[in-house]
Amino acid sequence: MTKHRVVVVGGGFGGLQFAKDMKHPDATITIVDRRNHHLFQPLLYQVATTVLATSEIAWPIRSLFRGRPDISTILGEVIDVDLEKNLVLLKDGNTLPFDTLILATGARHAYFGRDDWEPHAPGLKALEDATTIRRRLLLAFERAEVEKDPETRQALLTFSIIGAGPTGVELAGIIAQLAHKTLVKEFRNIDTRTARILLIEAGSRVLPVFPTQLSEYAAKALTRMGVEVRTGDPVTACDERGVTIAENFVPSRTVIWAAGVQASKAAAWLNAPSDRAGRVQVQSDLTVLGKPNIFVIGDTASVTIEEGKTVPGIAPAAKQQGKYVAKVVMARLAGRSSPGPFRYRHLGNLATIGPSAAVIHFGRLQMKGWLAWWIWGLAHIYFLIGTRSRVAVALSWLWVFLSGHHSARLITQKETLKDEV
Repeated sequence: MTKHRVVVVGGGFGGLQFAKDMKHPDATITIVDRRNHHLFQPLLYQVATTVLATSEIAWPIRSLFRGRPDISTILGEVIDVDLEKNLVLLKDGNTLPFDTLILATGARHAYFGRDDWEPHAPGLKALEDATTIRRRLLLAFERAEVEKDPETRQALLTFSIIGAGPTGVELAGIIAQLAHKTLVKEFRNIDTRTARILLIEAGSRVLPVFPTQLSEYAAKALTRMGVEVRTGDPVTACDERGVTIAENFVPSRTVIWAAGVQASKAAAWLNAPSDRAGRVQVQSDLTVLGKPNIFVIGDTASVTIEEGKTVPGIAPAAKQQGKYVAKVVMARLAGRSSPGPFRYRHLGNLATIGPSAAVIHFGRLQMKGWLAWWIWGLAHIYFLIGTRSRVAVALSWLWVFLSGHHSARLITQKETLKDEV
């Protein structure tokens, strides 16, 4: 008997959770991703800011399922879906037939119609993004060390982060620590403490998804660390020279984008309705309207919950969706009734600001300060894959906490002093 063919597009949290939970003797699973690794995105900013090495937050997908002969892994880029023939089309010309399709293709940065800003303000969604940002951060200090012109030197030492959600706040805090503490004794011609770190938010406050009290705490903590928090004015221009905030130009040679995301092209592949961010609007069982054998999960999906709100694009939500879809598919194969509509359980919001400073919001529980920081760290270590990764990250954090030094500060490109933008 021919086995039921399940194709999973995307090796992120949702796709891997589905594959982990989906076990049926009459089914095979093929995971296809354009990268060969699963990435723990919540700690990606720590790679970008020299705290962690890439190998500490990413794992080869093949190695994760080496004990599952029913799961195959393909390195490839999906460009479309043939809905009539039930085929996934790959960029290299190959096709993957499916009986059930799981689209967990994630999201990329959204520049709100200004894609020309991307070369000057890279976002942070993949390892390549993190290493690009890390390289630009370190090169800025190196170039400032040999720069004779004071204005150019200050532009090199001005770092602008656009967007004050958790990623922006976390980036600003670590860059401030890097400049004001870690690098202070390592340069001879510049004082890295003169570095200017700008956190720019068009809205009225940082961490807008958190309660006002926690947002205010985060803003004050960042200010104490030397971060300039600019709220209430949007960035109106961005180029190789710097950023314009409202009508004020700020020379800044390093700009990082943390302001928004855009879903993959899955909605176009499926000819399905989508929201403003391009996320596929799915049914209560996470299937596409009129296509019961196609599920969309994670950042690719727009899942409506109570009061018209949608499920947030965070890792716990994607994992819950992957687990749920695995139950639905196994129930179908076993001839059982569906487990019912998807129910999202919010596990809370966490964000770290700097050493011994973090905020946590879970229902009525609000927490800030050093205890929140420890809980944040333990939660992230718990969700890492494998004992080796947990130990490596814990030791890296302990080293940074005790010594103040960041260990992942290598510039690997040959053009070390060339302007990259």
